[in-house]
Amino acid sequence: MPIKKSELYSSLWQSCDELRGGMDASQYKDYVLVLLFVKYVSDKYAGQKDALLDVPRGGSFADMVTLKGDKEIGDKINKIIAKLAEANNLKGVIDVADFNDDGKLGKGKEMVDRLSNLVAIFDNPALNFGGNRAEHDDILGDAYEYLMRHFATESGKSKGQFYTPAEVSRIMAKVVGIGNATSANQTVYDPTCGSGSLLLKAHDQAPVDVSIYGQEKDVATTALAKMNMILHGCPTAELAPPGSSTLANPFFKTADGRLKTFDFVVANPPFSFKAWSSGFNPTEDEFKRFEFGIPPAKNGDLAFLLHILASLKSTGKAAVNLPHGVLFRGNTEADIRREIVRRGYIKGIIGLPANLFYGTGIPACIVVLDKEHATARKGIFMIDASKGFIKDGNKNRLREQDIHKIVDTFTRQLDIPRYSCMVSLAEIETHDFNLNLPRYIDSTEPEDLQDIDAHLRGGIPVRDIDALECYWQVFPAVRAALFGPANRPGYCQLQVKAGDIKATIFGHAEFTAFNHSVTALFEKWKKANTPRLKGIAVGDKPKALIETLAEDLLETFRAARLLDAYDVYQHLMGYWAESMQDDVYMIVSDGWKESVKPRVLVEDKEKKTKEKADFTVGKLKFKAELVPPALMIARYFTAEKVAIEDLEAEVAAIEQKLEELKDEHSSEEGLLSEVIEDGKISKGAVTARLNEVKQEKDADDERKTLENYLAVLEQESDANRKVKDATKALEAKVAAEYGKLTEPEIEILVADDKWLATLAAAVQSELDRVSQALTGRIRQLAERYATRLLQLVSQVETLATRVDEHLKKMGAVWN
Repeated sequence: MPIKKSELYSSLWQSCDELRGGMDASQYKDYVLVLLFVKYVSDKYAGQKDALLDVPRGGSFADMVTLKGDKEIGDKINKIIAKLAEANNLKGVIDVADFNDDGKLGKGKEMVDRLSNLVAIFDNPALNFGGNRAEHDDILGDAYEYLMRHFATESGKSKGQFYTPAEVSRIMAKVVGIGNATSANQTVYDPTCGSGSLLLKAHDQAPVDVSIYGQEKDVATTALAKMNMILHGCPTAELAPPGSSTLANPFFKTADGRLKTFDFVVANPPFSFKAWSSGFNPTEDEFKRFEFGIPPAKNGDLAFLLHILASLKSTGKAAVNLPHGVLFRGNTEADIRREIVRRGYIKGIIGLPANLFYGTGIPACIVVLDKEHATARKGIFMIDASKGFIKDGNKNRLREQDIHKIVDTFTRQLDIPRYSCMVSLAEIETHDFNLNLPRYIDSTEPEDLQDIDAHLRGGIPVRDIDALECYWQVFPAVRAALFGPANRPGYCQLQVKAGDIKATIFGHAEFTAFNHSVTALFEKWKKANTPRLKGIAVGDKPKALIETLAEDLLETFRAARLLDAYDVYQHLMGYWAESMQDDVYMIVSDGWKESVKPRVLVEDKEKKTKEKADFTVGKLKFKAELVPPALMIARYFTAEKVAIEDLEAEVAAIEQKLEELKDEHSSEEGLLSEVIEDGKISKGAVTARLNEVKQEKDADDERKTLENYLAVLEQESDANRKVKDATKALEAKVAAEYGKLTEPEIEILVADDKWLATLAAAVQSELDRVSQALTGRIRQLAERYATRLLQLVSQVETLATRVDEHLKKMGAVWN
């Protein structure tokens, strides 16, 4: 069975639940990630000769499984990890967490149960990394990123600095230019590498296997980085021994003691680090990194930037994440910034949204350095991407569309109003080398101004209608249909009723043509990519597939007018992350025919939540993941579905009749008042009361009403039974149909009915958004100036007169 990303993530986070309470996330990550590591290397390399890693006897995950329920499980897990560490020179890397620490894991039975449950979560046939056919898609590396992101979220402000958000890492990896690397001899370096995620993103972006170098001061975080490198297939990465600061004691040096220089550098240094000069004297720096000036004693942002400049080859390039303050702070920092800009080292600056990072809420920027073309540089390319994000809990997060737009804009050097532009060094000099982005890019939305004359005399300002020019370029006749001249220049009048604005726009031939043009673009993309979707085969690479699909969709919709191609792109990427990738991973692992088979649900009493069955046949419950029953029913059993809907409508009509009877006779003296309890009427209560009134005289009306209600209840029961029987019969037909499906039929159900239908609906939602935006703005303007100010004044005067009259009458009464 293939590893589903959603299931893997769920299992990993479930393992975290076992550890919460005894320690915080910055500590329990060590336990979870070590187990993940041991499980991975055991699945991949146990029993293999000449494997990348040696899994010794007594040092595997299988050995841990035998310890479930063992009174000495903590101590024995430590010994298993120690054997694995010793066999692979990983001491101080995978043995940093103590699995026998009763202060964190509990004492006695509590520890035994907790660790047994923890091992059991990883002891899952669905989490067999050895059989993962999509290994080049780095499913485990993605899982590692998933855990690190959540650990950083839970660790809070003080301990989230070990992780750079993957979205930011991806941008830095792309804009640094490592995608143009041509030789495996080229190098990438991170002087503050943390858990190594940024280095790995850069490495993945390179078309060749560039060499990795990193230094991190924190011991535990260095261990994370080493595990991360192995899990991502980069075991030869050179990581400096932990414990020393890159600034005070840079590890990577040449034979003659100079700083080693690199082709590419990526870094996310600690923001505004106060103790940056601890352990050395910057004024006597042997590496001459601070010739442009000494950064402030309690702010090391530019100290790291100067170290990175010194660590670059003459053709080197870097992407560094820094707080916005480096762009505009004065005094010594201004002097350093001036020298860096004058030498042309800064290729570009990308302003990011606030609250992206786990250690701080302040906005950051990516400073892109390029020594190779420094002497010829005439300007700095700037992007203000501060507005592009979504809320994710208490943090902000970049979407796929935000990442792609930033990278596209930077690599193509696109000038986009209120977003990006090339700023000449001459202009920067006029601002005294202040690089604060708002000086050069006004990202604020234009103010929606009120027109006093229109409020006084009526009419809609023509300038407000002209501001919608992007719409009128696409359907100019719609403007003429909506607006006519007013009684004076500069103003126009709505020619249709406010309630008819939407119908006028939607019903116009130009708007219909626009809809058709967008639909045609989607059909063009669909025609080109349906063969790719239906041609997915065992062993294919899902990440390569989605990249091809998404890039083609983006390029196709660049031709769409009024729509933002990145919005359309986001629909596909969001759907991929939500469910489509799980479908594809199943198919590339097991093939179409095997993946479509419904899975029998086995109840797991240890799980806190139970999976919901898609359908039941006899006593067996099934989950159909690739092709849900609704798709099968829609294609093969529409008649049965309609019949069930008719039966359900009959049930609804009977329920309505019961409700009407209850409402009619539910008053205190009503004929059903005796059988109503907590607003409800049960069959038992009606039957019991009916038996009582049969013995009473003068109760004919109540008896007839009760008998009528009971009869309707019987009708409801009979109708519900019919629905249940028809549903069971349909489920049996659906279950049988799964086994009859041919591969081409499965491809149609999945590619056409599921994936492409979902994306077509997403494109339609973008069309709806465009039309609603235009309709809403016109209605807003029409309503804003519908009533003249003089009319409002007159109305106020009339109402004030009435109030005065009422007050006088009230005063007369009081007197």
